[in-house]
Amino acid sequence: MVVLMRRRLVWALAFVLVLSLTGQEDTAKKPARTISIVAERFFFSPSKIKVKEGETVEFVLTSDDTDHGFHVPAAGIDVAIPPSGKGEARVRFTAIKKGNFRFECSRACGAGHNLMRGEIIVR
Repeated sequence: MVVLMRRRLVWALAFVLVLSLTGQEDTAKKPARTISIVAERFFFSPSKIKVKEGETVEFVLTSDDTDHGFHVPAAGIDVAIPPSGKGEARVRFTAIKKGNFRFECSRACGAGHNLMRGEIIVR
């Protein structure tokens, strides 16, 4: 019984180690460039971002007022942007195929929230 429990513990630790090493490889890859995006009621600046196919970029997201979100449905990205003066959010995006990809605010931020959108253009 004790031997079985030890084996399970060893396998569980090995599994966690493999997962953590795999995750480090992805985050260790340097982005081709960093793009700053400022969120403010009810727009993003810039609202159109051009990247090359295959390029990995890092978005640095800040707010000039309240909480906002940055949601890119096609890429599975949804991060919170802290209010002004409370920090920033960073997220990486890899342009795996050509096309236009919408991004939007994912935190209710007022009457014009539904208009708060932008586009990533991959060429």
